[in-house]
Amino acid sequence: MRRLYRRIAAGGGQTLLAAILLLLILCPLGMIFLRAVFTDGRLNFAAAWAVVSQPENVQTVLNSLALGVCVVALSTAIAAPLAWLFSRTELARRRWPDVVLLVPFMTPPYIASMGWILFMQKRGLFQQLFPFTGQWSTGFFSFFGLVLVMSLHVFPFMMTILKNAMLNIPSSLEESGAVFGAGFGVRLRRILLPLLSGNFAIGALLVFVKTLSEYGTPATLGRRIGFTVFTTDIHRAAVVAPIDFSRAASLSAVLVGICLLVWFMQNTITARKSYRLVGGKGVRVRLLPLKRWQKILAWGYVGAVLTLSIGVPVFSCTVTSLIRLRGYGMRAGNYTLQHYAELFTQNQKGVSAILVSLLLAVSSATIAAALGTAVAMAVHGMKKRAGKALEAVSLLPEMLPGIVLVIGIMLFWNAVYRYAPLYNTLWIMIVAYTALFLPFTVQYVTSALTQLSGQLLWAGRAFGGSPAYVFRRITLPLIFKGILSGWMMTFIIALRELVTASLIAPPNVQVISTYIMSQFDQGSVSVGMAMAVLTMALSVGALLGLNKLIGRKRLNEE
Repeated sequence: MRRLYRRIAAGGGQTLLAAILLLLILCPLGMIFLRAVFTDGRLNFAAAWAVVSQPENVQTVLNSLALGVCVVALSTAIAAPLAWLFSRTELARRRWPDVVLLVPFMTPPYIASMGWILFMQKRGLFQQLFPFTGQWSTGFFSFFGLVLVMSLHVFPFMMTILKNAMLNIPSSLEESGAVFGAGFGVRLRRILLPLLSGNFAIGALLVFVKTLSEYGTPATLGRRIGFTVFTTDIHRAAVVAPIDFSRAASLSAVLVGICLLVWFMQNTITARKSYRLVGGKGVRVRLLPLKRWQKILAWGYVGAVLTLSIGVPVFSCTVTSLIRLRGYGMRAGNYTLQHYAELFTQNQKGVSAILVSLLLAVSSATIAAALGTAVAMAVHGMKKRAGKALEAVSLLPEMLPGIVLVIGIMLFWNAVYRYAPLYNTLWIMIVAYTALFLPFTVQYVTSALTQLSGQLLWAGRAFGGSPAYVFRRITLPLIFKGILSGWMMTFIIALRELVTASLIAPPNVQVISTYIMSQFDQGSVSVGMAMAVLTMALSVGALLGLNKLIGRKRLNEE
């Protein structure tokens, strides 16, 4: 009888999880397609096609595709040499670049974009540092500048994937080619690149989708050069009068279709170009020694990438936040901390934005951690097909642009407002953040669960422990690191989230990201950059706190 009750409870729990994911993810996505093809309650594909085929919308599609392709190309050009240097040469013995080169991804893209604008604009920091450059900086405000800034944000994705792939390629394969007389160029073209093609396809997909879904950089730098993409057009249709949700839904549907097509192409390439390189004998990677001039070139390249991706944005934001009068620029005596003090004293909106952001980040991270852990545990104990379906739904937000899901959440919860009045409240933001960042916890906890041996759990049951006791005393301590990592990632990204807050924040409610954007647009740049510096410092502090907590937990276990 107890087994029957447990099965019923487990089935009820799985049904509840499926219902929650249905409301969080599937219903909002379904509303997008319904709104795109239904007009006055009738199916009307012609209306959706008429919206998409408008010349300005066609140009938006072409702009987005061109931007995605160019960012993939440039981020590959930046990442590939770094991946090779830190996997195949003696530089691989250095560990600090693995952490430092991920900082560009942890920097909010809209803050990095603002930093570049302040650095390269007319009479900006670049011209103040190098007055002889004259009009050199004006060429930055172009399509190339947009591609450069976005590539400097996403290249860590590509670098990490290519580096890990190179570490799994045995040096014996290249050595065999050298024995048969193949030079470095031939070995690179005939051995290394073909073996990397499957992993490159995965990295290219991530970078392409990330580029198409990015809103912050196109909304700042892209708007300045008059370059519109999917995200900025969808955002304008949803928030700028006259509001046109049908147009936003149609563009969102096209964006989803493009992402799914790219995902299918990536799967096809990966299936055809995957090679089994890791076996029972292990992988031996011989690190190439570098001559002195080669080391100078290598570290020079690394320094240049770090300067462009980290140094310029951080320098611009920090210096601008300290300047008293922007008209005097970087002169002695023109620096002050009053903009930081103003955030916590005279500027009530700044304090409110920080408190609201912390509330949303903590709440959504906690809910996502609990829900993600429940989903991962349920998938671990379900049948293969049902578990895969539940896991696929929970990971769906990671595969699609965030703005698409947010538009769907707007449409769905507005439609059910009569029964669940969450719209125009902070609760709708918590729902959106939870849906967007749920995949972090699911992935981290699933990874931790796959490393657990079933014998541990059976041992606990054999000694009389109930399922709840086994989970509390055995499973939870072993997967706690994964839960904590998912919580922290959700907290950091939710703290700086822009597109969700700009679309569904209640009236007169600002968060850190929208506050920075509003200050930048209104001309209070120094105050906005002070908030940006605090945001970056808070993100770094959260990461250091996580590492310290995990390290302390590891020492206690030992």
